[in-house]
This record gives sequence, C-alpha cells and structure tokens, in this order.
Amino acid sequence: MFNLSSRKIFLLIACACVLLMGYAFFAQYVLHYEPCMLCMVQRVFVCAVGLVSLIAVLHGPGRVGTRVYGLLAALMAVGGAYIAGRHVYLQHLPPEQLEGCAPSFEYALDNYGALQFLKTIFIRDQDCGVIDWTFLGQSMPAWVFLCFVVLFVASLWAGFRRA
Repeated sequence: MFNLSSRKIFLLIACACVLLMGYAFFAQYVLHYEPCMLCMVQRVFVCAVGLVSLIAVLHGPGRVGTRVYGLLAALMAVGGAYIAGRHVYLQHLPPEQLEGCAPSFEYALDNYGALQFLKTIFIRDQDCGVIDWTFLGQSMPAWVFLCFVVLFVASLWAGFRRA
C-alpha cells in the first residue's frame, strides 16, 4: 500500500494543495469568510508547496533532484506552519491584548514597499484574532497548521525515502 514512488507522493502533495486552495476559495466566495492578511500568507505557502511538488512531478528528477524538491517543499511547509501557528496564537490571545488592525491585504500591496508590506504581516491584527469558523472545535488556521505538518512530513518522505 505504501509502495509509492517519490513522483506519486509529490503528485499527491500537489493535489492536496489544490484541494486546500479550493476550499479556501469556497470559504471566501461561497461561505463569505473574508481572509485576513495571515490567511493570505498561508495561501501563498500552500501554493508554494504545491508548485514545488508539481515541478517535481513534471521534472521527474534523479535521487539528488528528488531530495532538493523534497527539501524545498518541506521548507515551504515550515514557513506556512510558522504563519499558521502565529495565527492560532493570535486567536488565543485575550481581545484586550490585540493591538489594533493591520491594513487590508490589497491596501498594503498597493501602498507599501516590499519591506513595509512584510512588516505589516506580523502586526497583531484584531481580524486575525477572530474565530468565525470551526470544525471539531478547531479554527481554520489550526487545521491549516495541521495540514502544513502533514505536507512537511510527506515532502520529506517523498524526497528522502529509500527506493
């Protein structure tokens, strides 16, 4: 059952990322949950893991290339897990400890330079502290954190498994 090639594992990772992004867009445009800035950054990391995995599938590299792709995808998953973990942390702060709101994602993109834009991502944002969606008692960022952990493990498995 677990005798999958690295290429098939990368394909499963890419498909998982497509499904994650599909649900993110469903939640935004059908369920009308507006993503905060940290949600948008998590989406970027999901896309990055998926893109690296898709390139690995299309390229079909040898042993060294497979390890490089596995490591790159795993690093992207770590970045996403960090952002999702920060988001969960903000959601568990008492409301009085949240310091105002960061500007919207679109406003920051249009009006800030690259460094200032990145700096605004880490401002404590009251919108990021609001939990308006749960499943089995966990918020969406908590589930996304779990997904990044799974993507991390799968990426390392794909990149460093013994053939």
